[in-house]
Amino acid sequence: MEKRKLGKTEQFLSVIGFGAIIFVKENRKFAEDSVARAIDSGINYFDMGPGYGNGQAEELGGPAISPFRDKIFLAEKTGKRTKNEALTELKQSLVKMNTDYFDLYQFHAVKTLEEVKILTGPNGALEGFLEARKQGLIRYLGFSAHSEEAALALLKQFDFDSILYPLNFVSWYQGHFGQSVINAAKEKEMGILALKTLAKTSRETRHEGNWQKAWYNPVETYAEAKAALQWTLSLPVTSCVSPSHAELLWWMVDAEKEIEPLSKDDGVKIADTTKGVKPIFSNR
Repeated sequence: MEKRKLGKTEQFLSVIGFGAIIFVKENRKFAEDSVARAIDSGINYFDMGPGYGNGQAEELGGPAISPFRDKIFLAEKTGKRTKNEALTELKQSLVKMNTDYFDLYQFHAVKTLEEVKILTGPNGALEGFLEARKQGLIRYLGFSAHSEEAALALLKQFDFDSILYPLNFVSWYQGHFGQSVINAAKEKEMGILALKTLAKTSRETRHEGNWQKAWYNPVETYAEAKAALQWTLSLPVTSCVSPSHAELLWWMVDAEKEIEPLSKDDGVKIADTTKGVKPIFSNR
């Protein structure tokens, strides 16, 4: 699998990242089999989060990933916003994941300017991140954000190593969502990690449709998944993190073997398919 450099670091990540949210509502054998298959497929970037399934992702992911720890880039997140809470959650995650450090530690799903103020202010989580880095508990600092204003504000506050941000074709063309953040992160030479690559449109209720673990409607076919991945990988991103279902991860893995660089004609065709589709993120 293709590897790309993560910003200004010396780390090279697989262009498909393993999103641990797929462990939710699954069992230990599923987790072990999925991780082994991902490793065999060339994936070396695993994205964890204590909030997935109220801790289930870490409970299953820790034992499954541990045998491969020295071969992978392990990213973790915290939903806590203050220093002490973030440090406490970090230490809990280290225990659950059977490791003594994380390659990347991130603020999880920052949405508002008020959160940014708390995170980067006195006794905010950023202070905890810096302390943990000095102790060797984490190597790189990053964040994920679900709003443009929060992402841009964080980029101005601190020189993070990476950003994890929703980048998909429908939100880009129909919601004008992502362009300014990509440009700002690129200017700072940050590592850009994409989430929601296979997201297509919003839904009325969380548990409708075929993809019960997702809060949105993802692409419906392998052909759509291939086009979506091709489009996002045409941006200056390092990797695309897989969504909530294993089937979607394996679509991404298979598609990565087949996609070609995005041509102008392909880009126009993909943009045309978004007409009339309601994006899950929008700046309009």
